[in-house]
Amino acid sequence: MPVITLPDGTTKTYDAPVTAAKVAADIGAGLAKAALGAKIDGVLCDLSTIISRDAQLAIVTPKKRDGTIDSDALFLVRHSAAHIMAEAISTLFPGVQLVYGPPVEQGFYYDMAFPAGHIPSADDFTKIEQEMARIVAQDRPFTRYEMSATDGMAKANSEGSKYKIDNAQRACDAAKTSGANATLSWYATGTPGENWEDLCRGPHVPTTARVAAYKVTTLASSYWHGDEKSDRLTRVYGTAFASKAELDAHMKQLEEAKLRDHRVIGKQLQLFHIDEMVGQGLVLWKPNGAVIRQELQTFIGEALRQQGYHQVFTPHIGKLDLYRTSGHFPYYRESQYPPIIDHDSMSALAKEGCTCADLSNRLEKGEIEGYLLKPMNCPHHIRIFASEPRSWRDLPVRLAEFGTVYRWEQSGEIGGLTRVRGFTQDDAHLFCREDQVAHELQGCLKLVKLIFGTLGMKDYRVRVGLRGPESDKYVGLAENWDKAEQACRDAAQSLGVPFSEEPGEAAFYGPKIDFVVRDVIGRSWQLGTVQVDYNLPIRFDLSYQGADNKTHRPVMIHRAPFGSLERFTGVLIEHFAGAFPLWLSPEQVRVLPISEKSDAYAQELHAALHQAGLRTTLDTTSERVQNRIRIAAEQKIPVTAIVGPRDAERRVVSIRLHGKAENAGEMPFDDFVTALVSDYRTRASETLAGKITPTTK
Repeated sequence: MPVITLPDGTTKTYDAPVTAAKVAADIGAGLAKAALGAKIDGVLCDLSTIISRDAQLAIVTPKKRDGTIDSDALFLVRHSAAHIMAEAISTLFPGVQLVYGPPVEQGFYYDMAFPAGHIPSADDFTKIEQEMARIVAQDRPFTRYEMSATDGMAKANSEGSKYKIDNAQRACDAAKTSGANATLSWYATGTPGENWEDLCRGPHVPTTARVAAYKVTTLASSYWHGDEKSDRLTRVYGTAFASKAELDAHMKQLEEAKLRDHRVIGKQLQLFHIDEMVGQGLVLWKPNGAVIRQELQTFIGEALRQQGYHQVFTPHIGKLDLYRTSGHFPYYRESQYPPIIDHDSMSALAKEGCTCADLSNRLEKGEIEGYLLKPMNCPHHIRIFASEPRSWRDLPVRLAEFGTVYRWEQSGEIGGLTRVRGFTQDDAHLFCREDQVAHELQGCLKLVKLIFGTLGMKDYRVRVGLRGPESDKYVGLAENWDKAEQACRDAAQSLGVPFSEEPGEAAFYGPKIDFVVRDVIGRSWQLGTVQVDYNLPIRFDLSYQGADNKTHRPVMIHRAPFGSLERFTGVLIEHFAGAFPLWLSPEQVRVLPISEKSDAYAQELHAALHQAGLRTTLDTTSERVQNRIRIAAEQKIPVTAIVGPRDAERRVVSIRLHGKAENAGEMPFDDFVTALVSDYRTRASETLAGKITPTTK
């Protein structure tokens, strides 16, 4: 007799096992019609999933109660759309081999191996969508069936796709590692054995017709397992929604996003460069981009000094033992650069006939020492804290660093500034007493709010990442996790903005608070994080002398308001469409003399602006003044100062602000310089607001 507990706390009792679909129908016909899937004890499932024990159940529909799109519903729709697209392509391109096709943030993709000479192009998107429409119109059910590991592997081997055999074997290995029963599941779009099917864990929507709106969007190259030395694949991207209106809004947003693409604007404004000879995902900051980065560092640096932080510097590399102690190695080995071993040790191992597998095992066990490009800054900061005796009077100790770290992102996922392999975090680690945690968290959150407020990012929400219900990745004592999670909840509550609790999103060493910002075209970006950590102080045996003369363990707080300077800058470029506020602009003022007659006055103005610490250039080229104004607008210069003989006589400056078709007016020479300096130093969101006198016509 399973007892089903619903989100509002009410219960339903059944005499026998029951499907989630049946429960939805019992609640109401409207809910049953809208239902796409279910969450059973927090796990997203098919509606056809049978519940045989007491459980908490939430029915997933396209929209939440507040009218916003449900992310779980999007996952189900997009995962199902990936299958529908794969079936359509399999029909249209005989001989294609399917690899894998997950939902992603903006839609879904499917990696495929096409026969030589038969790779689709964008010209094929329409016919793929037409074939998808035929499948959707047939309203076929997504039917799941399972097989034992032995029978499932036999089936995969008989079908002969090395990609699916590998997927099946990995699924079996993962099940054995977790101690679960090793079974394999398939989904047929229709009847198993008659209709198209794919090896898949699920879940999916009930029928193909529930994928109401979809679009094939683009093609890209990828590699099997992300390994550049392995098979080269074609990645077919698409997106899908539960309604056409949602798809139309999304496509409109994508069109606007193209105009704001930070990779395009970054090239246009000469902000950064990715060079193949240097390496994918490794950013070269050009002079203009370096200005933005330095301004951001100065901004946060001033705030840190006011909050009592101490600046530190640490190397880009550390011994493997450091990361074994912290748990970063081998927990996140797949996302790290390979360990570095000294030449003598490598020579000795080669003479022993040590294989790559042996080397990997011995590194993991600590039998061989090596170094690692640092994936995180925290272990280095911990060693700084531990380098001298600490008293309760010394706490909190706040250590800050613009520290560069390195992660091995898969080549297919690298893009511009937002997904890179080397990035600099505005990282800080606070070591405090337990009674100081709440106050220190408030200071961290105040810093994030200052950044968002200064940059005009007012639309944001908070996400509290907690432990998952069943995961072995978390380290530390349960009681410490309980205290850390409650501290994060309390801090999030104090912000006065919407926040959600998300089990499974904690770091392996502690819960965290993430800030999700919505930009001017409605996209969400995860920027900034604060984490409470009781575990790394234990792993590194950190201590301080308490007021009772006994040894105590400090609590550690990790925080990075920007997240990374690369990603944050990429988001800012797109948020502002390259038209930065005055304080961030690589070039703040362009001075344009109308003719040679006013060159001397223009040079005087340029010199005064430069002397005042503003970034300014003087354009005395022979181009017509309208062409020079147009060029300044294309380069997104915030202020263009246009001066002619009459301006020189009256000691005024004619002003044009970026984004305005006409001159804004004029200001006296000295007032103009003084006002710009004020706007720069105060990081004003609007330039010369209320300070310009309209020109009399």
